[in-house]
Amino acid sequence: MTPTPTATHTMPRMGWFSRAEAWLDERGKGAWIAAMVLGSIFVWPVGLALLAYMIWSKRMFNSSCRNRAMTRHASHGFKTSGNSAFDAYKADMLKRLEDEQHAFESFLERLREAKDKSEFDSFMDERAEAAKSDDNA
Repeated sequence: MTPTPTATHTMPRMGWFSRAEAWLDERGKGAWIAAMVLGSIFVWPVGLALLAYMIWSKRMFNSSCRNRAMTRHASHGFKTSGNSAFDAYKADMLKRLEDEQHAFESFLERLREAKDKSEFDSFMDERAEAAKSDDNA
């Protein structure tokens, strides 16, 4: 099942736990309970951990997880200040920070790829030299 277009555009990049939490929040309290029951059936500590998390975060007692998730993602987790100029500045700054984060993550990915290529080239050179020395022997 693919996420809705609005969910992917309004959510900032998150870790796997935050994405799973948001996914369950979008589906409501029943999804949390189903995850807890399935976790208990397959790996009981997972179910117990989910139950503890649900109680600790007060998800068991909220009227709706969905409304809270939509409010949180719509405003990047911040309430409006009442000053429209400041809110516009804040939204612009958050957008720039998200863009910088994306650029930095892509830079790190290119850096990892370059390192992997360098290590692979080094391995291939060592292998070629070992094959050449075996042929000379």
